[in-house]
Amino acid sequence: MADVVNLNHVKKQRAKAAAEALASANRVKHGRTGAQKAADRQAEARRQALLDGAKQAEPEKP
Repeated sequence: MADVVNLNHVKKQRAKAAAEALASANRVKHGRTGAQKAADRQAEARRQALLDGAKQAEPEKP
């Protein structure tokens, strides 16, 4: 005799597997490595330091 199968459970497993496959594809497509993120943070810090160095002092108010 065949085993009883809960179809709702099977549908949920199938949907979960499809969602995981889509998430994996999106991580590859949109993901960035730690080195890339670190390089962006370093470039942003460099840009911010350049802007801070170019600020003009505000005149004192009497």
